[in-house]
Amino acid sequence: MYIILAWRNIWRNPRRTIVILLAVIIGVWSMIFLGSLMRGMETEMVRNSISTLTGSIQIHHRDYRNDPVVENSMDNIDKLDKALSTVLGQDALWAKRIRVSAVASNARHAGGVTLVGIEPEKEAKISFVGKAMISGRYLTSEDKNKIIVGRAFLKKFNTKINNKLILMSQDTHKEIASKAFRIVGVFSAESQSVEKQFVFVPISQAGKMLKMENLISEVSIMLPRLDITGKKETRAAKKLKAAVADDTCVIETWQQLLPMIKAYLEMSDFFLYIWYVVVFVAMGFGIVNTTLMAIFERMREFGLMKALGMRPFQVIKGVVTETFFLLILGISAGNILGFLSVAAISEKGIDLSALAAGAEMFGIPRKLYPEIWAQDVAAAGLVVLVLGLLVSLYPAFKAARFTPTQAMMKN
Repeated sequence: MYIILAWRNIWRNPRRTIVILLAVIIGVWSMIFLGSLMRGMETEMVRNSISTLTGSIQIHHRDYRNDPVVENSMDNIDKLDKALSTVLGQDALWAKRIRVSAVASNARHAGGVTLVGIEPEKEAKISFVGKAMISGRYLTSEDKNKIIVGRAFLKKFNTKINNKLILMSQDTHKEIASKAFRIVGVFSAESQSVEKQFVFVPISQAGKMLKMENLISEVSIMLPRLDITGKKETRAAKKLKAAVADDTCVIETWQQLLPMIKAYLEMSDFFLYIWYVVVFVAMGFGIVNTTLMAIFERMREFGLMKALGMRPFQVIKGVVTETFFLLILGISAGNILGFLSVAAISEKGIDLSALAAGAEMFGIPRKLYPEIWAQDVAAAGLVVLVLGLLVSLYPAFKAARFTPTQAMMKN
């Protein structure tokens, strides 16, 4: 009976019902759409950060991150290879690197860079550099005295492909080692600072230059399917620690390696739910105001019900049921509109290249692809439904307090 009466009552005044529905639909749509933009930004930020030589998990010598010199390199390569093959699945990828600070110079300029010795074929699958070539060619394992640099580096040093570049760094004998490399390729990155900072050579050439033999600076691991919560990486890191069982090695996830990104994700989650509450507050005033108007217009009806023996609780139940129907209709329509809006822009994304300088400062990607999370849709729906029912209690209690005498006195 309550369901039938509630459904009929909400359509007795279609204009008022449509006003409430529009408020709920717009509120839910804004929650879904803006939430998807934020989630898309988070995902792209994490993906870009991980692909910029971070990976899902990294393994270093315990002192390397505090002092990234050749003395703090790892020599237990065979043990690491065995542990990685045993613990990680077939879909996981990893690559070894030599990474040291160096000085690059040519006839015109000199400056500090980070020299990265890579396994070209493996590195191309786990980091940005394999897909970032815009001129020349990528490295191969057989290359000797070849180097690839960033577009911004090329401009800064006023050089070009096929020109020579001298690199200098300290080797394992604590002597200054230098070697001439020829530029064979140029890469681009999301950030100009990355293009200026990193230069890449085959790991064999870096090891030969620095007299490192079988030593490496780090192992970078890329797990399949990005998980920005970091739970999957944490589980894999624990298994690797147990398998390696070496106090000289430190195994860290991207959340530990990128604390600023982790802090941003935690903060954005908080602000997203604050946004939900703010949207609902604006929506809630409309719901309460419109429902109160309907209640006072139906004073005679509620007085008659009380005269016929309906209890106050039953009146409250009837009003809350009407609000429940309105909220369910609004949430459903708002979700559909939100999904359609996201689908309309998800293929091409939103181009932020016009804001590239400001976006780069905050690590925001140049192309933004919205992403809907089921937990956000559920949270938005629950916020609107639960709080909507709560605010409907005020007009419901108003209706329950009407007496037959008051109803008769109403003009």
